Amino acid sequence: MRRADVIVLGAGIVGVSVALHLQERGRSVLLVDRGEPGAETSHGNAGLIERSSVVPYAFPRDLRTLAAFASNRSIAVRYRPATLLRMAPWLARYWWNSAPERLDRLGRAILPLIERSIDEHRHWSGAAGTEALMRGEGWIELYQSSRVLEQAVRAAADLKAYGLAYDVLQPDQLSRLEPALLPGAAAGGLHWRDPVTVSDPGAVTRAYAALFTARGDVLTKADAGTLTGEAGAWRLPTDSGPWQAQEVVAALGPWSGDFCKHFGYRFPLGFKRGYHMHYEAPAGAQLHRPLCDAQAGLVLSRMERGIRLTTGIELAARDAPSDPWQLDRAERVARRIMPLGRRLDAEAWRGARPCLPDMLPIIGKAPRHPGLWFAFGHAHHGFTLGPATGRLLSEAMTGAPTFCDMTPFAADRF
Repeated sequence: MRRADVIVLGAGIVGVSVALHLQERGRSVLLVDRGEPGAETSHGNAGLIERSSVVPYAFPRDLRTLAAFASNRSIAVRYRPATLLRMAPWLARYWWNSAPERLDRLGRAILPLIERSIDEHRHWSGAAGTEALMRGEGWIELYQSSRVLEQAVRAAADLKAYGLAYDVLQPDQLSRLEPALLPGAAAGGLHWRDPVTVSDPGAVTRAYAALFTARGDVLTKADAGTLTGEAGAWRLPTDSGPWQAQEVVAALGPWSGDFCKHFGYRFPLGFKRGYHMHYEAPAGAQLHRPLCDAQAGLVLSRMERGIRLTTGIELAARDAPSDPWQLDRAERVARRIMPLGRRLDAEAWRGARPCLPDMLPIIGKAPRHPGLWFAFGHAHHGFTLGPATGRLLSEAMTGAPTFCDMTPFAADRF
């Protein structure tokens, strides 16, 4: 029986970050996953370290947007009717938490992690060799309608207190920044200059995992569902033999709910699924910054593999079969924004963002099991917040002062 101080379940960006931070604080750590590091949700995103996302993704409350989504013909939000019925209680709580006063409180709770997001990634970028994958040009929101652009500009002005840097772009300014844009691609845009983007988020996660093992701890394969024991004697069979540890961290992303049920916890974890596809970039049609069509709910990003088109939200069961409708229509819109060549992937990638109805993750100790800790439910911002979450949880686990109040993230709020 091999021993570690901590077993971290899940080698996505959150789990790898927790493992690295604990390792830096002198803990011996076993990091496990059923597959390869960064191969699931951490791989499939748009590659944004979203420093400017200081307001959580709220449930829409205006009738125009709700009517568009209810039609189920919106690219930004697609739903399976049967899933929508099952999710009704979850959606009701999400809507309730999206009221302005509650949204403001929730946004202030997550803000310290957002503010540290870039610094925490850069904490490892040199040692992990990921600097070449990171770009500091920010990203651009495109608007097809002048009216909606004006609304977005007013909303951006309301964020002045956060000190975010942005520029309002007219069509000619957009074309100078992004020459690949087609004529009439947008009525204007907002260039958010604070975020950092990466050209291969999965590779970044794998590089962090390689740094973890290079520093002397073990990464191996295991099934989190086979964990047994209790505080001080958690046991896990792995591909490298059986292990035992005093503490365990569950950072299993969309599969966290399955694991937690084994220990009697039932958290209201919902899923916002998304798809991506890569395309050839014709000569002279390269992107310098990610482009988000804010009305269509899609993002175009320059990746190592090609131009990645990432879709908006699909409300469906985590493991339900893929539906090509959303990606196909997003591609039609994307081809009106910039030239795209042939598809490069045999089939669309699909992932599930693990979401809680108050838009905050669960970070902290399990209420009834000493030695068991949680770190999941980061919704749209897992890649952004993974390293900051790792620091926060490692501080709590080692008895250090935490850089922010952890109460809003506590598991017992549910």
